[in-house]
Amino acid sequence: MKQDILNSLSEILDQRKQASPDESYTAKLFNDGVDSILKKVGEEATETIIASKSGDNAAIIHEVADLWFHTLVLLKHHGLDHADILAELESRFGLSGLEEKANRKG
Repeated sequence: MKQDILNSLSEILDQRKQASPDESYTAKLFNDGVDSILKKVGEEATETIIASKSGDNAAIIHEVADLWFHTLVLLKHHGLDHADILAELESRFGLSGLEEKANRKG
């Protein structure tokens, strides 16, 4: 199943979070802290926008995959993972976007 890749990636990110920054790019991101991770998320979001504007579907897929990856790193940094996001999305299922927005606190 496709969700299995998210579970596998989550396990790998847990390992990289504990690894030496000399061992992997992702371990270095974790070691460098939230500002470095946020910088990558911002870069990937920008690249996703540019790919979308170009209309190149292969580029869009590539950049969204990069954005998702770096967002997953950000979640792990905060002790969260994809399951937390999926639970939030599931809680919104069946609500209109307008209804969901009206239900938000603060």
